[in-house]
Amino acid sequence: MAFVTVANVNELPDLGRIIAKVDGVWVAVFRVGDYYYAIEDQCTHDGESLAETGTLLDADTDNPRVECDRHGATFELKTGKPTFPAVVPVARYPVRIEGDEIQVNVQEPLQTQ
Repeated sequence: MAFVTVANVNELPDLGRIIAKVDGVWVAVFRVGDYYYAIEDQCTHDGESLAETGTLLDADTDNPRVECDRHGATFELKTGKPTFPAVVPVARYPVRIEGDEIQVNVQEPLQTQ
């Protein structure tokens, strides 16, 4: 696997997000508590950046989501599953922490559950 460092853990506070370009793919990395999620940073309904303008929802549950601010579609960070008006899931990517580095692998997307 080709993991690429996108940030230091100190740069991403709880409920924070960053946008990184990894191997030509724009990725949104969210931190919710002790969990890190990496998804494609593009609403599949209209192409809006999810990390830049989206709203984090349900962060206090085991199923956090991000809402696209343009038309209200949401995407589960764990699975990539959308809600209407989006019907196509966002791509999800493996994330790992190596020392203090947050690393993402876009070469082997995770399957939508």
